Amino acid sequence: MKNPFENLDKVMEHRVRLQIVSVLVANDSYDFNALKELLDVTDGNLATHLKALEREKYISISKSFIDRKPNTRYKVTERGRTAFKKHLDALEELIKQQRK
Repeated sequence: MKNPFENLDKVMEHRVRLQIVSVLVANDSYDFNALKELLDVTDGNLATHLKALEREKYISISKSFIDRKPNTRYKVTERGRTAFKKHLDALEELIKQQRK
């Protein structure tokens, strides 16, 4: 029998990355400061996890200015949305197997 844990997405195994993608799947986009406040993480911690998600092409980034202040927004990509769904499906399957 295949190990059910093998279907989990390694990128989303970290709590903060899973939270980021969850927020982005539920919303059109989110900016850095709003994510930082919502997730209650430091700038450096959030930046590290965002870079990991960007490296996997799970999120896209757009930079702009609002009242002369830089604003960075994040959106989930189709690849990220698919990975998130597969990860949730794997978690659901894992739970079902444990209930037997």
